[in-house]
Amino acid sequence: MILTTHAIVGAAVGRLVLNPYESFALGFISHFLIDAIPHWAYPLASLIRDEKDPLKKDMILDRRFIRDLILVIIDFCSGVALAIFVFQGAISFINFSLPLLAGALGGVLPDALQFAYFKIRREPLITLQKLHIRVNGKEDIFALPYGLLSQIILIIAVVIISKLILQ
Repeated sequence: MILTTHAIVGAAVGRLVLNPYESFALGFISHFLIDAIPHWAYPLASLIRDEKDPLKKDMILDRRFIRDLILVIIDFCSGVALAIFVFQGAISFINFSLPLLAGALGGVLPDALQFAYFKIRREPLITLQKLHIRVNGKEDIFALPYGLLSQIILIIAVVIISKLILQ
């Protein structure tokens, strides 16, 4: 699933909880819950897959990694910016809600921890990676346009529900 989706869902959760620590934790949990929905993820050129053992995935730190890193940063920033815009309006980029941001950060953190796992391979990263693999089922790539459409529908539903709850 793309980081934009995780950030918006995490922010929606964070918006419902006033405590930033709880928002972060619930955003983190939301990551695994929504990863269970069939979805599409953009391919990372620096990712090396092992079809027989998904725990042996790795990332090569070369030019492809720089391209992937730029793509991931754009995806992350887009998600946080969209979350702030959708839930607080354009004026609020300077004075954003801390619980909203904490939820968004918690929502994207598990994917960042995958990179840490690729390079460190120690607990608790091993357990988190196993959970990530289990939740995503086979590979987390679901054909376009359906895998992207499932994320758009999820974002719209979460935004509407969140706004209805706080009316």
